[in-house]
Amino acid sequence: MSNAANVTAQDFDKEVLQSDIPVLVDFWAEWCGPCRMIAPAVDAIAGEYAGKLKVLKLNIDKEASVAGKYGVMSIPTLIVFKKGQVAEQIVGALPKQKIEEKIAPHLG
Repeated sequence: MSNAANVTAQDFDKEVLQSDIPVLVDFWAEWCGPCRMIAPAVDAIAGEYAGKLKVLKLNIDKEASVAGKYGVMSIPTLIVFKKGQVAEQIVGALPKQKIEEKIAPHLG
């Protein structure tokens, strides 16, 4: 069971854009090898930062409209949203430490 919940186009506004805390959205697809490689790191971040950072996963095959809206051209792409705005975009399979370095400035 993942610590990162799934988000859809229907609940994206409520779960991401209207969130009181920063949100990390993992744009992924089932066929994406690098997405599977970073999944354990994303899951660990979801657990470790609970209460400070909401972590959600968005399947681009099922929710292509949302991926298109945010210019997601390659996956994995992680986007940090803060107060409804894109605060950081991380493209590629980075190690957990690098992901944490990118999200740290947006917490608190």
